[in-house]
Amino acid sequence: MSSFTESGLVKKLSELNPSQQSIQTLSLWLIHHRKHHSIIVKTWLKELHRVSSSKKLTFMYLANDVIQNSKKKGPEFGKEYENVLLKAFKLIAGSGPEEKTIHSLNRILNIWGERGVYDEPKIKEYSAALNQREKSPAAAATATAATPSKKNGEEKREKRKQEGGDSNGHGHKKKSKSSSSSSSSSATANSGSSAAPVEKKPVKSEVTIEVNGKVETHVTLSPHQPDGDPPEPEELIRVIQELENSASSDAAVRERIANLPPEVSELSALAKLEDKEAAMRLAVKVNDAIKILNDYNARLASEMDDRKKLTTMLKDFQREQQELLAQAEQRLEEYTSKLSKIKEVQREVRNHMNNLPDLTALPDVTGGLAPLPSAGDLFNIHHH
Repeated sequence: MSSFTESGLVKKLSELNPSQQSIQTLSLWLIHHRKHHSIIVKTWLKELHRVSSSKKLTFMYLANDVIQNSKKKGPEFGKEYENVLLKAFKLIAGSGPEEKTIHSLNRILNIWGERGVYDEPKIKEYSAALNQREKSPAAAATATAATPSKKNGEEKREKRKQEGGDSNGHGHKKKSKSSSSSSSSSATANSGSSAAPVEKKPVKSEVTIEVNGKVETHVTLSPHQPDGDPPEPEELIRVIQELENSASSDAAVRERIANLPPEVSELSALAKLEDKEAAMRLAVKVNDAIKILNDYNARLASEMDDRKKLTTMLKDFQREQQELLAQAEQRLEEYTSKLSKIKEVQREVRNHMNNLPDLTALPDVTGGLAPLPSAGDLFNIHHH
């Protein structure tokens, strides 16, 4: 569905700049292509070796944005980055970074620790790698801030739980408030401020993203993915296959419901009860029928939700396919025009070749004259 090449990723990484829009744009593009997470992270690390010390910080802001904002799509990026972050922090520490770079990266580690992005031993390992050089008092202070005590971290996570959120900073009513600072942390950290990023409202940003060469503009509340993100074909196929076993296609349960005794749904049957035992037997049948119908109705309701989601997914998928079709038609038209021009040049070249004289057919221009003397003959004549 979506074109992805390593060379295209390298080009985008080379064009990355420290602005929030640039980081979020590339982050959205990477998350869109999350099925290539392995090659994306490997390429990111390879290019991290090549860029200047100042741009290494921008690469880390990008990694932070991808790690935190891809969590609702899946854990792939978080796990993949976990395997290379230690190397990345060691590389940055050995590249002679400025003090404000170390300070900003320690703040990212602090955020990861507070939100449970990675566990505390990992955060300490990353912090030790980052701050392995000789520390000034300021660096030592920021390193200490990057590894909060377990008690402090637990208190903050517990507070978020009480407000309706989880340990990863994703809540219910507080959801947008707690998560908005993740993607804005890059811009805040870039200013060198020592205060932790605090946002009262989610950041509304307009992000331009290129998919398959088509530029799209999304208005989104950071750090969440924009609505209408087209599904991957594999995801669409999986949802359709799951619906093949839906409640409405469960013939066995429908047959059980059709074969329920009529007295469980007819009030007139109560008048025919003659004793308590008969009433108890009817009550058991009614309870069994209620349980069957409740379970089946719940499955039908769930199926309705799934089909509504599938409808939305299909609309998004169809919309993107229509855009890709229009793009393909445009490219076909462009390259058909190019082919026509090339064929025209080919015809002109052939005509030109046909009009050129045939050198083999030219008459003998020597006219039977003796051949010119060789260099040896000339030397001998001069010598005599």
